[in-house]
Amino acid sequence: MLDLKSACYVQVAVPVPMRQLFTYQVPAALQSPPLKIGERVIVPFAGRNLVAVVMHISDQCDIAEHKLKAITTRQSDEYFFSSQELTFLQQCAAYYHHPIGEVFHQALPKLLRQSKTIDIESTELYHVNKSSARCDVPLLQALQKKAPKQFALYQLIAQHQGITWAEIRSLGYSKAQLNGLYNKTLIITKKAEDKSFTWSSCQLNTQDKLSLSVEQALVVSSVLQSQTQFHCHLLEGITGSGKTEVYLQIIEAVLAQNKQVLVIVPEIGLTPQTLNRFEQRFNLPIYLHHSGLNDGERLQTWLAAKKGSAAIIIGTRSAVFSPLVNAGIIIVDEEHDNSLKQQDSFRYHGRDLAILRAKQLNIPIILGSATPSFESLHNALSGKYHHHRLLKRPSKSKEAKIELVNMAEQISEYGLSETLKFEIKQTLARQEQVLIFLNRRGFAPALSCQECHEIIACQRCNKAYTLHQQQQLLICHHCGSQKRVPKQCFQCGSVRLLPLGQGTEQLEQKLSELFTHYSAVRIDRDSTRRKGALAKLLQEVSDKKHQLLIGTQMLAKGHHFPDVTLVAVLDVDGALFSYDFRAAEQMAQLLIQVAGRAGRASKPGKVLVQTRYPQHPLLQDLIHNGYHHFAQQALIERKLAKLPPFSYQVLIRAEANYPHYPEAFLRALTQQSLAHCEYAGPVPAPMEKKAGKYRFHLIVQSPQRKALHFAIKILLDNIKSNPLNNKVRWSIDVDPADLSW
Repeated sequence: MLDLKSACYVQVAVPVPMRQLFTYQVPAALQSPPLKIGERVIVPFAGRNLVAVVMHISDQCDIAEHKLKAITTRQSDEYFFSSQELTFLQQCAAYYHHPIGEVFHQALPKLLRQSKTIDIESTELYHVNKSSARCDVPLLQALQKKAPKQFALYQLIAQHQGITWAEIRSLGYSKAQLNGLYNKTLIITKKAEDKSFTWSSCQLNTQDKLSLSVEQALVVSSVLQSQTQFHCHLLEGITGSGKTEVYLQIIEAVLAQNKQVLVIVPEIGLTPQTLNRFEQRFNLPIYLHHSGLNDGERLQTWLAAKKGSAAIIIGTRSAVFSPLVNAGIIIVDEEHDNSLKQQDSFRYHGRDLAILRAKQLNIPIILGSATPSFESLHNALSGKYHHHRLLKRPSKSKEAKIELVNMAEQISEYGLSETLKFEIKQTLARQEQVLIFLNRRGFAPALSCQECHEIIACQRCNKAYTLHQQQQLLICHHCGSQKRVPKQCFQCGSVRLLPLGQGTEQLEQKLSELFTHYSAVRIDRDSTRRKGALAKLLQEVSDKKHQLLIGTQMLAKGHHFPDVTLVAVLDVDGALFSYDFRAAEQMAQLLIQVAGRAGRASKPGKVLVQTRYPQHPLLQDLIHNGYHHFAQQALIERKLAKLPPFSYQVLIRAEANYPHYPEAFLRALTQQSLAHCEYAGPVPAPMEKKAGKYRFHLIVQSPQRKALHFAIKILLDNIKSNPLNNKVRWSIDVDPADLSW
């Protein structure tokens, strides 16, 4: 390291959309103690004070001194990036061709992005008050009768001495229930200690530990054999095949070596379930990282990971940036899920960065899914990844059989065929649960005038407003604009306004009318907005308070509902005729994932898929031959068409107030000749107008990853001299997962 006493210039990464570092002077008063690479400093930039990260330190500078500004102050604390973290984030910025300052900004917790000094309080941990509990046996008995939820929370805290409020909330308990126990002096709080966790056998709860099948045992053995070096393992297991138990037994071995575990799930919806399984098995520090936590809680997770006090971190895609000090393994569950791909600003893929991170840390990584992405499956079949398959369910349960319901031959009511209504009635009569999947929230996707046939549309997007009847609002699901439901048509003045189509809200209402003696619950983004709402609803489903479950993708992934024996899928036909070459893959994944919610316990399950095209070859192949065969056939087609994963793509997006600006901007780029690359476009985006902006696409594709990245650098240089550069908003998306932008 340089002798920093004479150093007076630093190059820093500033969180602005510019692909460069910025040079600043370091005043003599701020040179002691010596600066560190990776340290946070406050710098003046365009009239603002921003938090920047020190990347280089030097005592020489080629820029005239009078042109340089000085750093304002140093964030003299322990929250800095290690050299390992710096290398990882630089690799991320280089691969995705994203401004490095914004990459560092993304990796920091929000509170550490602020220029003010942060006063960090230790995490409060909840413990049972043992002295009070011994004396209050009658109180506990009364609590069990009068406040069963409080009693259940008391038992949870007793089982996990030292549980955080974030964990309690994620498991579906309320602050009122926690305060009730605290006021009765049944529980107490203690401050968390900032020390690395150490494993002991008493931290393992073996009550729910299952005996592994031969298939499962082979996977565990294979992963643990390569525990001290990087290997990527694809765990392809049918739904209900026990992938979570495989994870738990591998994690047990990793924790026994006092190493940390990072578990990445695609959505917040899977966090409570994953946390619950882990809490039941391990009595040690588990920290959460997702958008449902407040800024302070996310900072506590970041610090616990950095100090080594977090044994297990469970989080969504941004958890990949957690500063692990003693990592042992990374697990990416539901690795195929598109939610792992960030769709704005820094457009990274959580799965791919997790693999990069594991390689850098020289530790194994497991990618788990019942329906692996074609990219991961191709890497496994070609020998790049270790490929493990779980083809049987360890219990007596069997995979539910999928049946197609031909809607062209059926009379439907509220989108429900006669066959489906009969099956729902039979299932409810057996006191079992029904899950109905419709990937369209709201009451109806459009509101139409029966006189002039005008559809009320968002003028900023040229798309129909979605009717939310409960709120009496028309909401645009694209730009977020909303208005009150009108009394009459804007065009002709008619009061005959009727909803077109159906969403989950309407389906919930109609099912409640059809099956009046049973409780229906809707689980989608609208019904789970409040903190803890999702965990509460999922717990109610598990407690059999509801017999009819209606939901979107949020309900389809990874959840275990032992009493659900009938699953119905409404409206899958759109994916059969899509412009996106990935639509069939995503349809198949979703269909298999939803079907996997049926018959997961001892009761047999059934899946009904309503379609107007039951003879479609994609549906026939998927249902009769399974996902693995379907994927292999689709990979052959992709290879013939020279599409990913047999080629590599970058999607350049451009938008502006006038349609000719983004088109001309992108067309100018196509004048550049690129070796081993070809252009597709520019073309209007599938949704050409959004929030008043006109949008165009340009895809650059190459059979060689290296050639594509070299081409991106050339195009970025060309953009600087493009006369329309300042008139359009553009972005680069490497390895795009969604072309519907």
